[in-house]
Amino acid sequence: MKNINHLKTVYDPIDLEIKWQRLIAIMDEIDNAIIKTAFSTIVSESHDFACILLDEKGNSICQSSFSPPDFCVIIPSTTRSILDKIGKNNINNGDVFVTNDPWIAAGHLPDYAIITPIFHKDILIGFVATIAHLADVGGHSGDIIANDVFTEGLCIPPSKLFKKHKENDLIFNLISNNTRVPDLVIGDLRAIVGTHKLGLKRIDEFISDYNLKTLMNISTTIRKNSEYLLRNKIYKLENGIYKYKLQIDGYFETVDLNVKIKIDDYDIYVDYSGTSNQTNRASINCVYNVTHSSTMYPFKCALVPNIPNNTGLFNPIKVFAPKGSILNTTFPHPVQARAKTTNNINQVIFGALCDVFGEFAQAGSGSIWPFSVYGTDESKNIFSCHILPHGGRGAMKNMDGLLPIAFPHNSVVTPIEIMELKAPVLFEKKELIPNSGGAGKYRGGLSQMIIIKNISKNVIKARIRPDKIVYAASGLNSGLSGIKGQVFYNGEEMTEFPILNFKPNDRIELILPGGAGFGKPEERKRELIENDIKNGYTTKDHAKTFYN
Repeated sequence: MKNINHLKTVYDPIDLEIKWQRLIAIMDEIDNAIIKTAFSTIVSESHDFACILLDEKGNSICQSSFSPPDFCVIIPSTTRSILDKIGKNNINNGDVFVTNDPWIAAGHLPDYAIITPIFHKDILIGFVATIAHLADVGGHSGDIIANDVFTEGLCIPPSKLFKKHKENDLIFNLISNNTRVPDLVIGDLRAIVGTHKLGLKRIDEFISDYNLKTLMNISTTIRKNSEYLLRNKIYKLENGIYKYKLQIDGYFETVDLNVKIKIDDYDIYVDYSGTSNQTNRASINCVYNVTHSSTMYPFKCALVPNIPNNTGLFNPIKVFAPKGSILNTTFPHPVQARAKTTNNINQVIFGALCDVFGEFAQAGSGSIWPFSVYGTDESKNIFSCHILPHGGRGAMKNMDGLLPIAFPHNSVVTPIEIMELKAPVLFEKKELIPNSGGAGKYRGGLSQMIIIKNISKNVIKARIRPDKIVYAASGLNSGLSGIKGQVFYNGEEMTEFPILNFKPNDRIELILPGGAGFGKPEERKRELIENDIKNGYTTKDHAKTFYN
């Protein structure tokens, strides 16, 4: 049996907590500054970005409280890749690094990694990093349909965005000349770099206040003790091999997700052998980085939900996905819409470990449906606006699923008032759908209907990336699926999703998927059923059909 006592370090828990929470607060301050200074709705309103602090070796120490969890798992490997490419001897005070290479960063081109070295008394002590989804990266104007990554936009290899405090004009010009909305993209990049300067100041104050020379001691203490705690949580689980198979929508063709999970004392091994092969018919392929990060999420939620993310929590869980599979795609396969696949990884893991996780297992959720509009308004102003609505959340062993809320991403839904202010669209309807959550001892969360109308005199472009329109979210322990999703364009149901020429007075209707139920429907308590009827979540006829 493995001995993990070497991970325990001697420390003052109160002193560590004070310092750790202060570092998190610094990341939160950067996070808040990005929201206030960003130009695009995908960053300022949807909060599709993360702020992470790393030590000099690229290990993550902490993140902002609202950061998407997948970005926080990815950024350490991204930072180390950039260090290998740039060379540690070629890092100067005032440099800022950037890349959006999907195989190095966060899995598709819109996600830019911006990394700023931290120097204290001319010594490199760490990095402040942000991964942010930018409004546009050029390429074809679609979303799901692509044959390779070259058609999806501009790829920036690991480069210096700033050199010794000065903008790298070549990189800025390359990015600016390869996007439809340069003001938004360049504005977001400059805003993020500006917030990093705030972070550098706060870290310098932190180092000075505690008379430290580096961040390595606190980083090592946090990481080792976090790993020690997680390994002990794993040790309390029942050893064994657990399997699960799941079919998801894919695009044109069904995708099979297959997982085998081995719990072995202090370690967990996740093997996706048997999962569908990569495809060049649609951009739903996943690089290993996002498969790895998406795998960490359900384990983090179930085993150590209250421990702030850091690299130490990733060490006990090993992930294998066959090269050339849809979960470990090879260059140059298309990856733009990889979330259609990765957002279901939690579902296959919860399915395999339903009994092991107990009250922390969750039935399938309704997924994220990225929607955006782009065009020119009647004043000849270019706009590009994004909204990230979700379906209902899956139920758990002791809890009904939540109403539409982000999962497994923690993005924010852009307020419809902001969308209507920045783009010539009207949200005619946004309401919950009764009976849409899957029946169970605990019911799945309700989904929602959204109707959007083009109120301009111009044709604009609209993109929608639905999920679970073929296969509904799966229930657990005999819980039933929620409703499938549907998309209607001027009353006609859509089954393929190229970019739309959204004409004046046209309407797009989104029926998002419902969350799945947990447990046998006949075991649901009568008072819960009556409460659902009273609140309009369930009709009497639906209750008679599924609960009597």
